[in-house]
Amino acid sequence: MDLETVSAEDFGRSLTGVGLNLLTRDVRALAAFLTGTFGLTAHRLSDDFAIIRHGETLIQLHADGTYHSNPLPQLIPENPPRGGGVQVYLFGIDPDESARRAEALDHTIIEPPADKPHGLREATILSPEGYAFSPAIPHG
Repeated sequence: MDLETVSAEDFGRSLTGVGLNLLTRDVRALAAFLTGTFGLTAHRLSDDFAIIRHGETLIQLHADGTYHSNPLPQLIPENPPRGGGVQVYLFGIDPDESARRAEALDHTIIEPPADKPHGLREATILSPEGYAFSPAIPHG
């Protein structure tokens, strides 16, 4: 499936498993954070929407206004961080390299790269709106 040209209907019908949609004030800024910090790829990038790909996993970014008829925006806190309490793991992405990129791009690293007892080396980096992303690879 070509993510640049697939219709919304065909894209929606193709989705399986678990989906992750993130509401954002600025789709382009969140997409730039994900591509610049973690090396993910963005498709269909616009002011309203983007598809972010990490391997076979797809993350959808939606501008707040695109959810005008959905009750979810009523639950978004008025004061940041809007992503508090959610941690998105990005398995197979080097946390040390991601932390270097995040630092160079002036993003907040709330947990520097470290080997964890559960067998992963991981870091946690905040998006500009407060979503926590954790690149992780096996260690040891």
